[in-house]
Amino acid sequence: MYRQIIRPLLFQFDPERIHHATLRMLRGVLSLPLAGFAFDFKFNLQDQRLEKKLWGLTFKNPVGLAAGFDKDGVLADLWKHLGFGFAELGTVTPRPQPGNPRQRLFRLPADQAIINRMGFNNAGVAAMAKRLSKLDKGDLIIGANIGKNKDTPNENAVDDYLYCFEQLFDYVDYFVVNVSSPNTPGLRSLQEKEPLTRLLGTIQENNYARNTSRPLLLKIAPDLSDEQLNDVIEVAAATRLDGLIATNTTISREGLITPEPILQQIGNGGLSGAPLTARAGDITRYLHAKTRGTIPLIGVGGIMNPTQAKERLSDGASLIQLYSGFIYEGPGFVRNILEAIVHS
Repeated sequence: MYRQIIRPLLFQFDPERIHHATLRMLRGVLSLPLAGFAFDFKFNLQDQRLEKKLWGLTFKNPVGLAAGFDKDGVLADLWKHLGFGFAELGTVTPRPQPGNPRQRLFRLPADQAIINRMGFNNAGVAAMAKRLSKLDKGDLIIGANIGKNKDTPNENAVDDYLYCFEQLFDYVDYFVVNVSSPNTPGLRSLQEKEPLTRLLGTIQENNYARNTSRPLLLKIAPDLSDEQLNDVIEVAAATRLDGLIATNTTISREGLITPEPILQQIGNGGLSGAPLTARAGDITRYLHAKTRGTIPLIGVGGIMNPTQAKERLSDGASLIQLYSGFIYEGPGFVRNILEAIVHS
């Protein structure tokens, strides 16, 4: 029903507007009496075989919501009712910022893809912290994807990341450092070995100075070379990272079916969805092989059906995340994946 009726209807509207309208609708519906129970019955799959223990945390299942979908955590307490085992909120920055000018979100239906150049639009870390402080998340694991404000120079970026880390420390289960979005000018240069080591090392100093620490992960771009991936592995070991997320969106437009004039009209932005399937899988396998499985991986990018979800786990990912696949396949997608995992 979703693919035949609901998705074609939703795709008639501006992607960003319908996204926010859908979140508001979900919030409204799930606030009704017994709605949570109804959603659980429809979309949740409770099975102990799906549990995953990692970083001292127990994930009820290995399928999570990727960062970027719920930037401000407005549905942080409700994603569990759609079957997710964990949800990664953000990217959040110290100060509120509007992001890049609209239109900045585009669908490519022929490619089952999305292009975005949102630019870390969010209400700021104080707003997220306040919301999460009142949260009853149940057994849902919550992660915070943290970034820097657009007008913060890269030489001061560590201050932004550290501020977000400190403000959210008491409210989330793990953190992800995002230096791989293509939509904040100069951000990806922080992936280079020296600045990345300094950034992650400073956060970890703060992390380990506390009575208890939080798992710290790094989200990487799919456009890195093997040499750059090797550098990431070295940095991860040197800074005692708890995991890597592979991958963010790509700046590549290789192999797309969408006509070139349309792509030129859309312009810059990060591409997600089916065109990313092969590359994200390759990077997951590469990292898993190079580290001999010693660094846990979260696989994200181009997971558009249950078979691909299982393949990403087989590639070496301990957990997976959904974004574009959830948009194209609808609310039943998580349960379909979980059923495929249980029955495989």
